[in-house]
Amino acid sequence: MPLENAYRRLSDSLSGVVRRGEVLARRTSYHIGGPADLLLECDSIADLGVATRILLDEGVEWTVLGKGSNVLAADAGYRGAVIVLGREFRNHEVDGIHLRAGAGVVLGVLVQDAFKRGLTGMEFAVGVPGTLGGALAMNAGSRDEWIGAIVESVTVFRPGAGLESVRGTDVVWGYRRSDLPERGIIVEASLRLDESDPDRVRRVMEASLRRRKASQPLGQPSAGSVFVNPPGDSAGRLIEASGLKGASCGGAAVSEVHANFIVNTGSATAEDVLELVARIRNTVKEEHGVQLTPEIRFLGEFEPA
Repeated sequence: MPLENAYRRLSDSLSGVVRRGEVLARRTSYHIGGPADLLLECDSIADLGVATRILLDEGVEWTVLGKGSNVLAADAGYRGAVIVLGREFRNHEVDGIHLRAGAGVVLGVLVQDAFKRGLTGMEFAVGVPGTLGGALAMNAGSRDEWIGAIVESVTVFRPGAGLESVRGTDVVWGYRRSDLPERGIIVEASLRLDESDPDRVRRVMEASLRRRKASQPLGQPSAGSVFVNPPGDSAGRLIEASGLKGASCGGAAVSEVHANFIVNTGSATAEDVLELVARIRNTVKEEHGVQLTPEIRFLGEFEPA
């Protein structure tokens, strides 16, 4: 069988972890999701090359997962291999105002290091979960600032072709998206920051974190904003105006803190979340004529609502 062959070959070839039946609830901020057929932790570019080649040879579908902070994984799991970037992708270095980091580095680590060095440019990312790779893929940020604005270059790995460096100015940056996932697997990036007074950086970061804590349900499992803000409006405002704040389905509920968050109150399934997503989209469409677009990523055997 292709899956068994892939498991055997990968176990013999990779330096990192190769595991069957990894429960995705352990790998997502929603704490939701069934088992993936395979979990691969690739510790190097060499591992990544071997893993993608074997998976392609055996016809096994695969995807890359960071911290799973914007992912809803299906209750049935994922019929394929989940690739996690390991050891060599979790390093970073700072040279003056230039910060170079692997895609597996947690974004919060970079924010804190920039602060300690008196570098400005990443204050908007304080409190944002996930890895650098995920932040680049979705051009993470706020309404006024986003990570794409400070990117000098990104290195991607193209299976079967190798590494490619992409200048930041050549990346197509959009609202909550970039074209980097279409180019390959994001493995590293160079960011350009600016020198600043450390006290000023601290004040801005603290203010940003206070706003985030006051306006987002940080104490409950979620996948961040569920829907992209439509042009000139706010998804949260539309959902609240539709009377859906606090609405629930099973263990999933629209947050009372921010209506564009669906939280796991403790026992939510992916189907609970998906049903609530559908209800929100239908109601907002009927009452306001706006078709909301999901921002979260759906992983596994279901179709997004």
